[in-house]
This record gives sequence, structure tokens and C-alpha cells, in this order.
Amino acid sequence: MSELVRIAPGALTIGRPLPWDVYDADGNVLLCQGFVIQTDSQLDQLFERGLFKPRVIEVPQEDDEASGDEAECNPFARYPDYLQALEKALAAIAAGEPDARKHLQDLAHALEQACIKAPDSSLALIHLYSVGPTIHEQIIFYAILCQLIARQFGLDEQRIPILTEAALSANLALVPVADKLNAFNKVLSTEQRSVIRKHPQRSIRALKAVGIDNDLLFTIIAQHHEQGDGSGYPDGLSGADIRPEAEILALAERYVAMITKRAYRKRMNVTAARKLIANLADGNFRPALPKALLQILGEYPPGTLVRLENNEVCVITGRPVRARGPFVQVVFDSSGNSCDTRQERDTSVPEFNIQALEEPDIMPSMSFSRIWGFPD
Repeated sequence: MSELVRIAPGALTIGRPLPWDVYDADGNVLLCQGFVIQTDSQLDQLFERGLFKPRVIEVPQEDDEASGDEAECNPFARYPDYLQALEKALAAIAAGEPDARKHLQDLAHALEQACIKAPDSSLALIHLYSVGPTIHEQIIFYAILCQLIARQFGLDEQRIPILTEAALSANLALVPVADKLNAFNKVLSTEQRSVIRKHPQRSIRALKAVGIDNDLLFTIIAQHHEQGDGSGYPDGLSGADIRPEAEILALAERYVAMITKRAYRKRMNVTAARKLIANLADGNFRPALPKALLQILGEYPPGTLVRLENNEVCVITGRPVRARGPFVQVVFDSSGNSCDTRQERDTSVPEFNIQALEEPDIMPSMSFSRIWGFPD
């Protein structure tokens, strides 16, 4: 299959799910999306034999959007598309291509449709892949969270697409060095800190260079590292001088940083992250924004693992609906055996009450599309 390409070193990591299906040279599926690499030898074999199929994002037509529902919008299947489309969009901006913004808008639109039609699955992407995401994955996570927070907060619908574009492009200037910085376990040098502090302005200059002219977009990017108490950068703005869109992006980045592993610190579990978010309303953010994020996440966000009273280990698939849930699918039965069939549990039933979060060092392999009930 000529469209298959070799997996680049560093694209896969032990302990986190495969972001796409892996094929052999004849086009046969070796491993499905959601399989978790357990050992160095497995990783070496994949780099030696494995291929994957890059795909180009297809923007839904208006007629498709009107009739679409969650079953027709599978964020897990489209995850490789999102990553490929983001790389293409950012590369187009960096290269000064005149159609660069269209790539950015197409991806923002695709993510918007996913978040509207399949919000639980979109949110699950973030938690399933949060062990050690690349900078491109983190950026996709920012955009998803911005979509969800903005609607919960009540942001004008006309401004959400611009916010999503900002989430996708604000860290453009950091992309070449971000993964190295995340893997750096020493105190950052003056030069490294300077690169970080200047990235909003550099990203804006790159966007202007391809003919993009949108004041709201530039303002969101310029302000997304300002702090409500005036301690942020680059201008030390405070309070109402900071646009809510910029605070939404800052909050999205903050949450992803909390639950993401870095070389210099462990990742937080969602319980600890929720506690920190609850405290962010004290001077750093408009109080309604952390509240909106907490409402979106719930106590157990989709994509997190929990142990039930009957000793089953499950993955959260849906947030509570009225007096029921959150809903889960069984990953391991009460004897610790992997579950190969869909078995949903309503955790409001006493037998299936959530006992505790599960925080394995290595994520279990799961078929995400099957677990979330998407058609093959």
C-alpha cells in the first residue's frame, strides 16, 4: 500500500495508547488504535516493521452537519486526521503559504463538530492520551477544551471559532522546541525562558506573514499568558483588561499541563487537578471559568479509569445524566481478566458505585471505538 509511511522514531511511547492503527508492509493491521506498548522490544519491532496511513482532514459539508449525530462523528477514528491536519496547517503558516488560514479554519471546524456531536468522546481523547503527549497532541487538547469551556461559560458562538483557531496557533513558535523542553529535567536557561516568553508575539508575526488579519485572534494569542493578578506576560495585564477568550485558552493549557507527565515532575490525577482548578478563581481567572471547566469534567471525566464496588476496573465513557451515571464500560472484570465485549455499568447502582480512581503506570489496551459504541 503506497499510502503507508514508516513510523518515525519518537512517535510512539511505552505506556500510552497507539494514536492510529499500525500496518505491516502488505497493508494488514498489526495493532489497532488504543493498543498500549508495554516493552522496549515491542517498541523496537514497531519502528522496524510498523507503518501507518496518514490521512487528510475532510471538512463536513453543511448538509452532512445538519443530519449528523454522535455515531457519525468518531473522534477516536479521526484523531490521526486531526494530528495530520494540525501539522499541515502549522507547516503552511511557517512556510508562508497563502492558504494557511484555510487549513487552520478547516481543522477548527472539524473539532467544533466533534465537540458538539460527541462531547464525551472528545473529552475522553484528552485523558486517554495524557500520559506523554507530543506538542501537537497537546494543541489538539487545548482546542477541544476551549470549545467545551466556551460553551459552558456562555461565550458568544460567533467568537468560538476564532478562539479555537487561537488555541491551534498560539504555540506555533514553540512547536520546534516544545517536546525537548518537556523532556528537559533541569532548570531552564535564560535563553529557553526567553523563547517561552516571546512565543505569543512570534506566533502572531507568523500569522500576519501569511496574510491573516484578525484582531480578536491576535489579542487572544497575545494575552493567553497574562494573569488576572497582573503577574503574567508580556504586558502584565490584569482583571477585565484580559479577554475571556484568552483566559479560556490559558485555563485549557493549565489543565492539560496538570494531567500531563513531564521529565521534571509526575502528572496529577484528576482529583488533584480539580482541587487546583477550584482555587484558580481566586485572582487568576474570572470565577465563572474554572467553575465551567469543573462542570465539564465532572468528578470523573470521560477517559479516566475507576474501580467499582464489585472490583471491576472500568473506563468512564459518559458523564452523569440526571440521576444516573457517570456511565462506564468494563475494561477488567472482578477477577482481573480483560473484557473483550461491551459491558456498560450505571455507577448510580450500588453494586457499581465508584470505589476509587485507578492510576496504572501503564494504560491498559482498549478498543476506543468499540468501547464508546461507534460503528466499525
